[in-house]
Amino acid sequence: MKVIERPVLKKTGYKDIKREVFNRIRKNEWPPGTLLPGEVELAAEFGCARATVNRAMQELSDDGIIDRKRKGGSRVNLAPVRQVTFEIPLVRAEVEGKGATYKYELLYNKTDIAPIWLQDQLSLSAYSRVQHLRCIHFADGKPYQYEDRWINHSVVPLASEFDFSTISPNEWLISEVPYTNAEVRFSAISAEKYVATALEVNVGDPIFRAERTTWLSDEPVTFVSLYFAKGYEMVAKY
Repeated sequence: MKVIERPVLKKTGYKDIKREVFNRIRKNEWPPGTLLPGEVELAAEFGCARATVNRAMQELSDDGIIDRKRKGGSRVNLAPVRQVTFEIPLVRAEVEGKGATYKYELLYNKTDIAPIWLQDQLSLSAYSRVQHLRCIHFADGKPYQYEDRWINHSVVPLASEFDFSTISPNEWLISEVPYTNAEVRFSAISAEKYVATALEVNVGDPIFRAERTTWLSDEPVTFVSLYFAKGYEMVAKY
């Protein structure tokens, strides 16, 4: 077995670690698809705090060099990917930014035990309590977005005490609840009856859907399905 001698780093800053990891990838010591050592192992090698390694690995992920998975480790990307920056939008600001008048309507608000499919999706316990809200956002009186949201009460207990009749869960969560990471899925679907009614389209019409989950450390904060009316455009900058 060939032993590869590693250069001794004089510094242990995150930039030094990022540079060294990138060099190993560039030299094909860690080829595309390779599962990289864990943060604890790298921190021991470089003689630094795990947080320092975490920042270096996060920047490599942001640069598209590696792919990080929650509880799945980090792998070298098969091909470099430029990362698109996505910020959770405030729907009110989004609508008003288009020069339209914003209005919000709460349709449903109930707290109960999380359904089985949500327990599985968010790794919740069998008796986790969640708050289920449905609402519509309007632009100049026309449906703009239908929001179907679940809030985890073990992480956000104050949600049960808040009156969402005038302030949307989107607006309240952005201003009141922190999150550390998020996952967003985009898809084109056929409108089911309840969504079609809310967006004033025909059943079966193609619509755009975004599903977003946010976490605070390893605890899920909220899961939301967002359905958009015809003509909606999403713009990402990179």
